[in-house]
Amino acid sequence: MLFLAGDLTRHGTADEARVVAEEFSDIGVPVVAVLGNHDYHNDEQDLICELLREHGISVLEGESTVISVNGGSLAVAGLKGFGGGFSGACASPFGERQMKLFAGHTVDLAHRLAGALDDVAGNADATVVLMHYSPVPDTLVGEPLEIYPFLGSYLFAEVIDQYQVDLVLHGHAHAGTRCGVTPGGIPVRNVAQPVIQSAYAVFGLHDLVDSHVNSPSC
Repeated sequence: MLFLAGDLTRHGTADEARVVAEEFSDIGVPVVAVLGNHDYHNDEQDLICELLREHGISVLEGESTVISVNGGSLAVAGLKGFGGGFSGACASPFGERQMKLFAGHTVDLAHRLAGALDDVAGNADATVVLMHYSPVPDTLVGEPLEIYPFLGSYLFAEVIDQYQVDLVLHGHAHAGTRCGVTPGGIPVRNVAQPVIQSAYAVFGLHDLVDSHVNSPSC
């Protein structure tokens, strides 16, 4: 299957999304996507989702799905995610209304991710979390430290560790690092195109089943 980790458009317009939808329709494998911050820029994110889904692309936002793959099954929980920062240097929903809205949005999304994972717990051979923002600082190395709070949040890693998923894929950090790990040992891969420097990266389902002990190689 093909995962699309957000920023499917440059300016978040329906015209751009239509090109994406046509490009990735009927390619012979299931396609699962999440939106990125670029896809929200023009406030047409709902229309973008509609266009993609009309072309057979599964778009997840705090949702999950189970897909049959070569005799096995893979659960995918996906959402855009959001910022907030990481342990010891993070925003909290306290103080001004604007700060509470910013930090509280991430709290809400972390709860949605937990719900999505709960829906598929025990229903597949392996589980992947697909995000745009990062759940760990590891894969942000190379980005300016000052913008880490706008690139992800540790709250998502807490949920990921709780459900012991097999792999996390994210984009967004264009100057970041390819490989990371959650505090609980779950492998995280930054698949932003400037990082992988190729059209796509390949991960084998058979490599994920024992990934808690033997993390997939970079």
